[in-house]
Formats: sequence, structure tokens, C-alpha cells
Amino acid sequence: MRTASADPHYLSRLQDYYARWRCIPAYGKLCRILHLASRSAVGKVLERLRLQGFLERTPDGDWVPARRFFERFVAGQAVQAGEPAPDTDAGLTTLLLDDLLVQTPSRTLLLTVRGDSMSGANIFEGDVVIVERQASALPGEIVVAAVDGELTVKRLERDAEGWLLRPENPAYPVLRPAGTLTLVGVVTGLARRLRRGTS
Repeated sequence: MRTASADPHYLSRLQDYYARWRCIPAYGKLCRILHLASRSAVGKVLERLRLQGFLERTPDGDWVPARRFFERFVAGQAVQAGEPAPDTDAGLTTLLLDDLLVQTPSRTLLLTVRGDSMSGANIFEGDVVIVERQASALPGEIVVAAVDGELTVKRLERDAEGWLLRPENPAYPVLRPAGTLTLVGVVTGLARRLRRGTS
């Protein structure tokens, strides 16, 4: 495959390689990855992908992913949890996960959850919470806060005695900070891998 019509195939192979090794390899290796016979053929593919917005070049001439490189396919219909739905490949569009999960990149923090105190809110050990850093939050929001020098994720609540951090698991106690409650930020999203990929 050496025509522009094969570019989606080349792009997918590059994306898979980058996902594992976090780099765009040299032309010689790209010949093997893309199954192309010459470096000039590789160069033409990379240039077409650059023109489409998937790749760009650094001032030193290195190839690096551009924003569109990280787009993922989104089906044009919601998935049914009841009766089977028609073909999910129909009406595919693309989406950057950052656009879905991150509102303000400079204030966004990703934290891995340890423990099961928030299992009632479907937040489990190993999940990654997306946190927008801010010093205040509303009652009822799930927050990350510093308590006795350690970070914890809990639901923020307020009663007659003041602010408290409530777990979503009855096996854990409510936390009432003795001094000032220090918020790291509000949990705005959650990432969970349901199946580990093979290496």
C-alpha cells in the first residue's frame, strides 16, 4: 500500500508504535513498521500525515505527534445497555480524550486511587481521577484534599459543625479536619482500564 488511500493504515501503525514506545522512530525502522521499501516512500507518507495535521516537525527536523494524532474514534450513536444496537462503525467521528476530560490543562492533575473508601461512588483502587485544581468546592462534590499531610479523595459535605469529608464506603469513618481544610481540587472525571493489553 503506497497511495494516500493507505494513510489511515500507516497512521494506525504509527499510533500503535507511539503508544508503546513514546517516539516516532527513524526512517529505517519506519520502513519495517509501515512495510515500505524505501526511506523516500516513508518520507512521502510522513509528509502527507503532516499536511493532514497528524504529525509535525521540530526545529531540529524530528517528527513528533500533532494534536490530531491523539484523536480516537467515537461512534455516532450511544451504546445500548439493553437491546443490541446496530453497527457501531456507522457514523464514526473523532474525539480527543482531553476534550472530554480536561477543561483547563494547566490546572488539571491526574491521581491514581489507592484503597476502596469511595467504592460507593464507583471509584476503585487503581482508577485514575481527573482533578481540576482549585481552593474551593461545593457541598456534594467529590474532592481531593490534604489531611494530615496525605491526599485523600472523598465527598465534601457541610453540617452544623463545619466541613467534613465523607467516604462512600460505610467501613470508613467520616473525616473532620481539626484545622483548615486544604482542598487540592475537584474530581471532574475518571479513567479506568477494564482490560489489560498484551505487551
